[in-house]
Amino acid sequence: MEREKTDEELLAEFQQGDAGAFEQLLRRHRRALYTFFVRMLGDRPRAEDLAQETFLRIVKGAASWEHRARFQTWLYAIARNLCVDASRRDRFRRTESLDAQDGEEGRPLVDGVEDGGPTPDRDAASAQLRPILQRALASLPAEQREVFVLREQVGLAFKEIAELSGVNENTVKSRMRYALLGLRKALADEGVTAEDAEPEPEPPPGVRLGRA
Repeated sequence: MEREKTDEELLAEFQQGDAGAFEQLLRRHRRALYTFFVRMLGDRPRAEDLAQETFLRIVKGAASWEHRARFQTWLYAIARNLCVDASRRDRFRRTESLDAQDGEEGRPLVDGVEDGGPTPDRDAASAQLRPILQRALASLPAEQREVFVLREQVGLAFKEIAELSGVNENTVKSRMRYALLGLRKALADEGVTAEDAEPEPEPPPGVRLGRA
């Protein structure tokens, strides 16, 4: 059986003009990328737009990519920057709105919650739990939510997350631990256990590469 090509090999082929290689990358990563944006922003239509924008930036920047760099790290560096920009715009809008509410970022984390067993983003029981999990994720400070999603959803190593976020690996691990504690507490407050939490959402059909 033919060996499956790595992301880096596919991108190198795309650099040489093979559009099919990029389509393989798109199919391989679009689901997790879309879910990353949903988890980070809680907005599915915007997640669709930003997933497409991420891949368009990959297309535009492909010529300057160097083979020694890991494609997935580059992909999520772009996605993370788009999230930061989107969150910054949201904060600006909230300061101008009389309806702004406090507390999504900076809720106190509760110590003493057991750190073991399945993580809250796995082994779904029902799609009805999605809004509950999204509220639990939204209750975390942004840096904790980011580490949790990149680790549990995307599957990046702590070292890669540290590189993306510009902090040391121990800080990333600490954020992950507090994210788990905060999520379990938030879910417990809703009467949901970690084992009940749902999986990543499927990407809608519209999440695909448009013409640049």
